[in-house]
Amino acid sequence: MSRRHGLSAAVLLGALAGGALAQAARADEYFLTIAGLGGEPDYEQRFAGLAADLDRVLRASGAAEHVFTLAGKDAGRTHIIETLRLIAEQALPEDEFTLVLIGHGSFDGVQYRLNLPGPDISATELASLCNHIRSEHQLVVNTTSASGASIGAFARRGRAVIAATKSGTEKNATVFARYWVEALQDPTTDVDKNEAISALEAFQYATAKTAAFYQSQQRLATEHAVFEDTDAGVPVRAASTASGAGRLLSSLTLVRLGATRSAAADPAKSALLARKQQLEQKIDTLKYQRAAMAPQDYKQQLTESLVELAKVQGELEK
Repeated sequence: MSRRHGLSAAVLLGALAGGALAQAARADEYFLTIAGLGGEPDYEQRFAGLAADLDRVLRASGAAEHVFTLAGKDAGRTHIIETLRLIAEQALPEDEFTLVLIGHGSFDGVQYRLNLPGPDISATELASLCNHIRSEHQLVVNTTSASGASIGAFARRGRAVIAATKSGTEKNATVFARYWVEALQDPTTDVDKNEAISALEAFQYATAKTAAFYQSQQRLATEHAVFEDTDAGVPVRAASTASGAGRLLSSLTLVRLGATRSAAADPAKSALLARKQQLEQKIDTLKYQRAAMAPQDYKQQLTESLVELAKVQGELEK
């Protein structure tokens, strides 16, 4: 099912003034959303609604071919395992994979489990299935209660993990999921104005909105979102250039806006979009490496990357 699009040599040569754009076509993106058992009508409706909203947003962003959503009776162990195996068969190493968990989670002091219709599934089992997916860059967003207890199971090199709670002891129903879905629909989430919402930007938006919710309700916060994307095994609440925390999250694009969204749906601009993403990732990497670089080298590489990025953006907007 995976499609790869390229540009002719003539188009590539003309894409940038004074140079060629020798880059591979944009990688595909795979998304799996699982909305688990609600237990009560209100939660059932809420979880299914969030999953449906997320499905719609992702499809509208141009990822329709690889968007999988399991909710209600479809979110059982068997269907989850089958879907993850299907993705493992299709996804290539250069593709990106995102797993979003919505619902209730539980932690018995040893194991985190996602509550499902029928037998529950553990983070260890889900992580094992995700490990068979060849995508070198992966994202797990666990928005459930007790989700902090799942970080250790999911953490590995090349995979960023976001949890709505800092530990397995924060067991109340969360509101983080609501704001995560909202983040992907609100243009203000795109803080750096590059017409793309990254996982880091969505995390920052949802975290701020969650904190504001508890403040407005004058309630003690029962959830504190964290992430881990350095394979250090230590979840944090904010990005840091010193530790590298947030670098992988910032490189993962979830939805595109404006001209970038249009380009994602245009095979003729696939290579340009791929180059744009690579340049943005290079710029992010430079920012994290700045302290270890000679000032002149940093300035030169950053300037060259920004100039090329501006040229690519201009071609995308034509």
